[in-house]
Amino acid sequence: MSVNRRTVLGSAMAGAATLALPSIVQAKAGSAHVVVVGGGFGGATAARYLKQRAPQVRVTLVEPAERFYTCPFSNLYLAGLRSFESIGHGYDGLRKAGVEVVHARADDVDTAARSVKLSNGKTLRYDKLVLSPGVDMRWGALEGYDEAAAQLAPHAWKAGPQTQLLRQQMEAMEDGGTFVMVIPANPFRCPPGPYERAAMVAHYFKQHKPKSKILLLDNKDAFSKQGLFLQGYKALYGDMIEWVKQSDDGQVVRVDAKQRVVETAFGTKHQASVLNVIPPQKAGFIADRAGVTDASGWVPIQPDSFASTLVKDVHVLGDATQAAPMPKSGFAANTQGKVAAAAIAAELTGQPQPQAAFANTCYSLIGTDYGISVAGVYRSEAGKLIEVPGSGGVSPANADAGFRKAEAVYGAAWYKAISTDIWDR
Repeated sequence: MSVNRRTVLGSAMAGAATLALPSIVQAKAGSAHVVVVGGGFGGATAARYLKQRAPQVRVTLVEPAERFYTCPFSNLYLAGLRSFESIGHGYDGLRKAGVEVVHARADDVDTAARSVKLSNGKTLRYDKLVLSPGVDMRWGALEGYDEAAAQLAPHAWKAGPQTQLLRQQMEAMEDGGTFVMVIPANPFRCPPGPYERAAMVAHYFKQHKPKSKILLLDNKDAFSKQGLFLQGYKALYGDMIEWVKQSDDGQVVRVDAKQRVVETAFGTKHQASVLNVIPPQKAGFIADRAGVTDASGWVPIQPDSFASTLVKDVHVLGDATQAAPMPKSGFAANTQGKVAAAAIAAELTGQPQPQAAFANTCYSLIGTDYGISVAGVYRSEAGKLIEVPGSGGVSPANADAGFRKAEAVYGAAWYKAISTDIWDR
């Protein structure tokens, strides 16, 4: 690779600028404390990469769970293709990287005092705060569906006990029963997730309960990778899965979790043997406490750094944010975490702000050897996030069996790679 005069001069000037940093900037970086709340795809990534970029900065990750279970690949657990522990990840790798990990819940944020109050009674003061709070359910937004109802009709939209409960209900269901899934309108965590789940439930039923049916009641008329999913359903499961869109009476307005009955906008009632209700969502509660949410319940951000537009020195990542056209996905949160880490490190060390670039690939499994994907590349332009023209797309509709099998393999490799990148090294 050739090195021209401009490159050499640019590198020399950058090096000189670093050497000439005022002592106050150097001291600020050395004493700075960044608190990261949430140890999932966004928060754990931001903590690791910030410590990597600015080793002199103290980085504390606050996460109540000692082991994080991922929503990606949790559907494969429902299918019986993975153990539950295979989607769990610990935090020893981040500790080895120099990140302080505190297993406690962040209960409150005082942005004026720059402090975070923890469930263990301690208070952490910060110079920069990174929130990656995931989503909370909008309890009561769907009539009859609250936190108590979720113990009877699980949402399983946060991997953990809810996922295990749904699997137990599937195992206990008699052959010939009906699995009913209620799917919300956009935006919500992981747009292709419900449709992959339907396929993975069908995979389990085909093996163990072949007379059973799956009914998808959807509060919208179109969804991510729709043509590919419907094609895969037909190819692998025949008529086992039925999707009812919003305009065809798919919108559920009322839930009776005790009786496992749902009612649609047109007054149709459906009886379920197993009822999986995915309700409307919003940013995790700590985002509210920090004052970074707006009337939508989500967090507006600056697309070049994922800094809050509402509160200074707070960055927010992942599913909690308004980051369209980027989807609410684990991969998106991972890239956002890296961008935020780079922006914070640059500010604390007096370096120029880097150019923000983002990517996302979402693999979905329809059968053991049948994968599909959607991908996109994004950048910040004129204060907005845009998808780079021609950068993404979905799997071809006419792909052969070899292509579908390869994408299933790529999906497994992606999960291993991103898990290693964040937690397991």
